[in-house]
Amino acid sequence: MGATLRIEIFPADIEASLEFYAALGFDVVGRKEDPPYASIVRDDVRIGMVQAPAQPSAQRAVPIGTEIVLAVDDVPAERDRVVAAGIELAEDLQDREWGLTDFRVHDPDGYYLRITDRR
Repeated sequence: MGATLRIEIFPADIEASLEFYAALGFDVVGRKEDPPYASIVRDDVRIGMVQAPAQPSAQRAVPIGTEIVLAVDDVPAERDRVVAAGIELAEDLQDREWGLTDFRVHDPDGYYLRITDRR
């Protein structure tokens, strides 16, 4: 049986995180109120969220934090959709030396996301 990957993040405000990740195309598939918890999914990507006290966003930033990488079929279209949703880009579209094109954003708690192509 193959493996799948699910990650857990710990936002200070689950509602703000749900709004952010909805703009990235995620849907809520589970909710619980005590403690505040949500499970979101986009295609085969699943993220769990447990509300927790706020932490300095610098502790979640690369290179000491985690980089969440989403591989998509059309990076320019994804970037346009994210910008149209009002999400500020940390880095705009760039062709990387390793042969991929990506852009980068931070979620409301400082988690770093790289949205890249599948090549």
